[in-house]
Amino acid sequence: MKANIITAALAAMALAAPAAAQDAKAGEKAFVQCKACHSVVKGQNRIGPSLAGVVGRKSASVAGFSYSAAMKAKGVSWTEANLDTYLTKPAVYVKGTKMAFAGIADAKKRKDVIAYLKTLK
Repeated sequence: MKANIITAALAAMALAAPAAAQDAKAGEKAFVQCKACHSVVKGQNRIGPSLAGVVGRKSASVAGFSYSAAMKAKGVSWTEANLDTYLTKPAVYVKGTKMAFAGIADAKKRKDVIAYLKTLK
């Protein structure tokens, strides 16, 4: 009986444990696939807009970049939660986006990429 209580308590603690911490260094490594289209330098757009300062920025707001009508209409701020949803499946979150990227299926990898994006000013 005592062993069952201890096992249940340990299981409850494991469920209550916080999610794995974000790792900006790992996110920078994972971001390599994004560099084909996105710059991290403010004002330097490529096929995609610069991602410098993206966290907290309003969608479709980088000067000089030609956004899709769908992205312009989305009208969100790029919070961590919105970025997480978008990076999971961009074409589902913004139907009609020009971004030809399937997404990042791995939740930890997405969190790490977002941690890296938070470092870009």
